[in-house]
Amino acid sequence: MRRIDLLGVDEVPLGTMKMAWADGTDQVLIINSNGDLAAVQGTCSHEYFELDKGFLTAGTLTCALHLSRFDLESGEPLDPPADLPLAVYDVVVEGDRIMIEVPDGSLEIND
Repeated sequence: MRRIDLLGVDEVPLGTMKMAWADGTDQVLIINSNGDLAAVQGTCSHEYFELDKGFLTAGTLTCALHLSRFDLESGEPLDPPADLPLAVYDVVVEGDRIMIEVPDGSLEIND
């Protein structure tokens, strides 16, 4: 396992989301929903579109392109057209930094 340092805790206020880059190439979306931090792949699993342009509702993230909605905890699609889940990453807060803990190798991304 490896940890990837992404953002400062203060960069993602309550009720917001921010895009970060893992390994300089992979987009990871950090979400602060009700004080709980989540990390998912940064692009929609249906069609390439950056999810930070979407919107948050109670425990879900909706892609602004085709309105596919995803569960923040599991990454599962709740509304079509998406049928693949988003990759969800384990979040670790160390000091004032937000990190994800992932298996060694390439970051998992569903597309």
